[in-house]
Amino acid sequence: MKVRDSGMPEQTYWESLFNIDGVLDDLQVDPRIHDAVEVGCGYGTFTLSVAARISGTLHSFDIEPEMIAITQARATTSAIPNLQLSLRDVIADGFGLPAGSVDALFLFNILHAENPVGLLRAGAELVRPGGRVLAIHWRSDIPTPRGPDLSIRPRPEQIATWADSVGLRPESSRLLPPWHFGLVLYR
Repeated sequence: MKVRDSGMPEQTYWESLFNIDGVLDDLQVDPRIHDAVEVGCGYGTFTLSVAARISGTLHSFDIEPEMIAITQARATTSAIPNLQLSLRDVIADGFGLPAGSVDALFLFNILHAENPVGLLRAGAELVRPGGRVLAIHWRSDIPTPRGPDLSIRPRPEQIATWADSVGLRPESSRLLPPWHFGLVLYR
């Protein structure tokens, strides 16, 4: 199922909207994370950097064959060996991985989905005890050049409430300049 009000602009423009290293540094994405999952690889904007930083395998899922192909080509060019890309609708079909099997789950710009609580619940089951769900989303307190309609754009306190309802312990939100906020949710 395609997430509502989603769509990818041209790749160079899209990637200009993020401070990728800054976001990953702030969320402490490093070799202490062994295996991880990413929902929605897109162009591989975060995928390649996450895979290069962690010590295990990054399982990355997308529903668009074109996004999988682009990310795979970029991973091959960059010699990223620890990336497992899968064409899969995780919202409809689940992750296909054992419960409690990963250290981290990345939910970047996707919690405007129709059922964000269900996605967080599935993530809470997938992440091992002590693991983290790392979420970023477009800010709604300032004008942003992209992002879903403000009426469906989650706010940090909404995500924290949703996370708490599925057994994830939210850490305080943080600004991720220029256009995002982030939350670390602990299992």
